Amino acid sequence: MQEKKNIINLYKKKIKNIKEHNKSYFIKDNPKISDSEYDKIKKEILELEKKYSYLKEIDSIDKIIGAEPSNKFEKIKHLSPMLSLTNAFNKVDMEDFHKKIKKFLNAKKENIELIAEPKIDGISASLVYKKGILIRGLSRGDGITGENILKNLETIQNIPKKIKERNPPNLLEVRCEIFISKKDFFKIKDKFANPRNAAGGSLRQKDPSVTSKIPLKYFAYGFGILEPMTLKKQSEFLDIITKWGFETNPFSKIINGIDEVENFHSKIDALRSSLNYDIDGLVYKVNDLNLQKRLGNTSNSPRWATAYKFSAEKAVTVIKDIIIQVGRTGAITPVAKVEPVTVGGVVVSNATLHNEDEIKRKDIRVGDTIEIQRAGDVIPQVVSVDSSKRDNKTKKFIFPTKCLCGSETKKDFSKSTKKNDAIRRCPKGYECKFTAKEKLKHIVSKEAFNIDGLGKKVIEQLWDLNIIKEPANIFELDYSKIRKLEGWGSLSIDNLKKAITKSKFISLEKFIFSIGIRHIGQENAKILAGFFGTIKEFTKLFKFDSRKKILINLVELDGIGETQIDSINIFFLNEINTKIVQQLISKLTIKNYIAPNVNGKFSNKKIMFTGGFQNMSRSEAKTIVENNGGKVLGSISKKLDFLVVGENKPTKKKIDQAKKLNIKIILEKEWKKF
Repeated sequence: MQEKKNIINLYKKKIKNIKEHNKSYFIKDNPKISDSEYDKIKKEILELEKKYSYLKEIDSIDKIIGAEPSNKFEKIKHLSPMLSLTNAFNKVDMEDFHKKIKKFLNAKKENIELIAEPKIDGISASLVYKKGILIRGLSRGDGITGENILKNLETIQNIPKKIKERNPPNLLEVRCEIFISKKDFFKIKDKFANPRNAAGGSLRQKDPSVTSKIPLKYFAYGFGILEPMTLKKQSEFLDIITKWGFETNPFSKIINGIDEVENFHSKIDALRSSLNYDIDGLVYKVNDLNLQKRLGNTSNSPRWATAYKFSAEKAVTVIKDIIIQVGRTGAITPVAKVEPVTVGGVVVSNATLHNEDEIKRKDIRVGDTIEIQRAGDVIPQVVSVDSSKRDNKTKKFIFPTKCLCGSETKKDFSKSTKKNDAIRRCPKGYECKFTAKEKLKHIVSKEAFNIDGLGKKVIEQLWDLNIIKEPANIFELDYSKIRKLEGWGSLSIDNLKKAITKSKFISLEKFIFSIGIRHIGQENAKILAGFFGTIKEFTKLFKFDSRKKILINLVELDGIGETQIDSINIFFLNEINTKIVQQLISKLTIKNYIAPNVNGKFSNKKIMFTGGFQNMSRSEAKTIVENNGGKVLGSISKKLDFLVVGENKPTKKKIDQAKKLNIKIILEKEWKKF
């Protein structure tokens, strides 16, 4: 359990960090790190999600799409969401991508045809055509809503204002990537940090005449809406829009199965430096549009596509010191302070060492010459140690067994691995000032209460002054004390008051996420909110007897596993946690959970599956239900409308339980006709 706590803490920091970079990247057009470095952040997050499956139940990189649009331009909702892509970084990742597709489709023997396209390092945009006439042009924004930049997009040469076709589609939304060539960027390099910055800054000029002076280019790569739909493959779409006058990348290629992926990836990587535009990988899509439709999307990523990135950049430096940090779950994380070195155009001075076992495995010592790569957080990771350059006087690093607060740390035992976790944790929770401060930083974060003006540094300051020690203190601030502090004027105080007042009204799912139960991320919090419905029902967790009954019912709840249930129990066994949560509730108005209003053939229906289907996976069946307004349950209860019985090894016990409760039982054949 110790390792898991530390991993989760590290993971959440990485998620938060990438969101901050998204704001700089997508909105401010002033990225603090290079695109390759950004991708490396995503890489380590994905590696963590792959290695520790429970992380995706806490949060997920899949939920992060761009950043909220600014107020600089009119905001318009996309006809269909502009989702981000998952990333692959090696052959194993691509094999895993292919396996997941086959599993979802229940395509055990078939080889899935893919189409590969270079991933342009530019700015995403959408072009909307009504009966062949360009009527709208939007930036990606947050993926749901974009900025109206039509006038700026119209300045780009070769973007069709009108589709020259006798019978153009009634409605067409073309997705494209806007970029500036290397040659053209060289002429204006003194004005911009990099080509992407040039493209982004130009597109977001209020005056289109300014945009027109920058030689922007584009490649169309996909569509959001196409009505009427007459095509069967992605390759057909690229062919036809090329005939209609759109620019498409000439290196697109149909890939017959996963075996061809590596060869094509290596070929394009070798050509990379000779291209007149920047690419940072290849996008692989399922070519069959019907299969794309079946696969659908996760919360922010299509299941049918992934970006296979090129290799990370590395650098050599020296470790000056190894320090210990404490996270909000008590995780003890070692960090190497290194001689400043440039990696991918960014100067770095810290490198994560992950945990005690990692230090032992690589035998990392103060004074060592190391190779680092920015493949994860803003803090890079240590790839290897050059022991040949080691001073004979250096000593092995002894990992502390005590927290910075002085408490003995421990490693939890993992039920899944049957081993002790690699990460040490401080067990004191709010009694440890280092843990408590991190918990408070989480509570005020954008994903939780979203209190502007209460950033990490402010929390540190107000903690040290004994102004904020517990979450409830945030909502009972003595502003007269804050007003005396340097940097706090009347305007700052007023803005903080407004932000805190606004945050008092919070949804049940956000509240559950904010209190920081280990292993309960945003998705899990939403599932739990749907289960409890109200804060009154949720507070039944505070008492042992009622909590015991609730946890039994959670066992079969889809999306909530043994790990989450154990964490909930451990959290509320701690009387201090319960007291702190109770005090926090007393300061708030917590809104009841409102289920998404999705109309469809399963609207307001609760369905459960047992047994495997012949022609689709359980995941696909679940997706179909949810996309049509229904809810999939994990246990038999009177609330259930249908039990769907698959042909492959259904559970007799569940069928018998359904019969006793007079629940309608539907066989797989009937389900297909539903």
